[in-house]
Amino acid sequence: MERLQKIIAQSGYCSRRKAEDLILQGRVKVNGKTVDILGTKVRPQDDIQIDGKRIEKEEKIYYVINKPKGCVTTSKDQFNRKTVLDYIPVKERIYPVGRLDYDTSGVLFLTNDGQFTNQMIHPRYHLPKTYLVNLQGLLSEQDIRNLRKGLHTKEADYQPCRVHMLETDPILHRCRFELTIYEGKNHQVKKMMEALGHRVLRLHRTRFGFISADDLKPGEYRRLKPFEVKKLKNLSMQGGSK
Repeated sequence: MERLQKIIAQSGYCSRRKAEDLILQGRVKVNGKTVDILGTKVRPQDDIQIDGKRIEKEEKIYYVINKPKGCVTTSKDQFNRKTVLDYIPVKERIYPVGRLDYDTSGVLFLTNDGQFTNQMIHPRYHLPKTYLVNLQGLLSEQDIRNLRKGLHTKEADYQPCRVHMLETDPILHRCRFELTIYEGKNHQVKKMMEALGHRVLRLHRTRFGFISADDLKPGEYRRLKPFEVKKLKNLSMQGGSK
């Protein structure tokens, strides 16, 4: 059994906060009886009506998009910038799983499944996220050791990362490498590089778990296959198989 407001929100009828308001207003009935107490637990198969109209359970859907640079990962933007949802014209109410910065590209999930979202982004699940980093500056051996053992800064402590160097250019004082992290702190990669005295020139997420966007052009998307969703959930329960 689950809380009534959660079941309503999962149906796609409205947000959980709005569902709480509807309950307190006495507009929700469960199996013909008005429920106006928050926290009331119900079963998904119960007959739930709002203003006399039965709500139907929403089908869970999952997408992956190759997010292009120059769009935000929110449903709406106060500055009227393009959002990632502008690239996915579907009728269902979906939302991004976590965030990628405005100038960051790459793999991004979108769904209407709150539990899936939590499993993908909560630090305790340790799902790996791999980035291709173009850096102004050269990572020293000490930098790499610090990243691999876990970087500690004045602002935050970061879990150990995987680092795979790809290119170095001593003349332009730049390098390119793959970085795999197991958490999702705000602006994490950029802040880690800043703590080491370097500036990120370009950031592209190449993989989330085992899902890549290699077959998708910037702005293209596809539905995740059922076996992919199941495998991602299993991977999260295994702690990301670090």
